[in-house]
Amino acid sequence: YMPRRAKKKRIILFTMIGSTLARVSRPVVARQQRRGIVDWMTNYPDKVMEIKKIQMKGGTCQGEYAPTWLKQEGDIFTLAIGAALLAWGSVSCSVGFYRLATGKGKKD
Repeated sequence: YMPRRAKKKRIILFTMIGSTLARVSRPVVARQQRRGIVDWMTNYPDKVMEIKKIQMKGGTCQGEYAPTWLKQEGDIFTLAIGAALLAWGSVSCSVGFYRLATGKGKKD
């Protein structure tokens, strides 16, 4: 049990400490904005137009032989991985539905 006067003094003490810490921490926060470790990420050279030229070369409607999503190098590899995952998932779902419908593949 703590007397009322001691509680008041304690609250006043914590309020004073809190206001002092808030006043002292402002310059620290301002100094933290100078990021040396991640500065290379914020000052990264802008290559958007260079990449955009590849996308805009010859327009975006080039038909079935050169669709927009296959213009950059590495796009075919990404498409192949996506297609393989989609096929694997579809086959797995089909096998699962078949087993549910026929009751096969149960664990006894």
